[in-house]
Amino acid sequence: MSYPKSVSNLSPAGFGRGLATLCATVLATLLFAAPTLARATEPEIELNAGLYVIRAEVVDAPETRARGLMYRKSMPANHGMLFVFPDVERQCFWMKNTIIPLSIAFLDDHGAIVNIADMQPQTEDNHCSERPVRYALEMNQGWFAAKNIRPGFKISGVEKARQVR
Repeated sequence: MSYPKSVSNLSPAGFGRGLATLCATVLATLLFAAPTLARATEPEIELNAGLYVIRAEVVDAPETRARGLMYRKSMPANHGMLFVFPDVERQCFWMKNTIIPLSIAFLDDHGAIVNIADMQPQTEDNHCSERPVRYALEMNQGWFAAKNIRPGFKISGVEKARQVR
């Protein structure tokens, strides 16, 4: 697309056509770029919960763990966020500024589920691990229950999270 050297050289009709073309170009760019902008920005790994494959964003730095899934409007099916902690400790989560209803599974060093909690959007209720854990996996609310995944079940692949950076 070429642009005139000087706006003063444009007739009113030419200016209108140019503005319409510019608006159409910007709109098309935004429509095609939107899916890219909504994608995960953190590294992803593949986890397995029995027969189920999970695409999990890995958050292992304090600032990315603190942000988590805040402000996201949706999360694709079978996608989640895996929080990796430097030390095995009791972990607690809340849903401040989080729009998506989530379920969280707290996992030990080997990926075994310690406990699962359902979390409501935009709340500051604490949801804590029942004992010290290394990982927490957030999924769309009800995902674990729908798959009959309960405490004691092993999520395989969590060890890959420590190698993504």
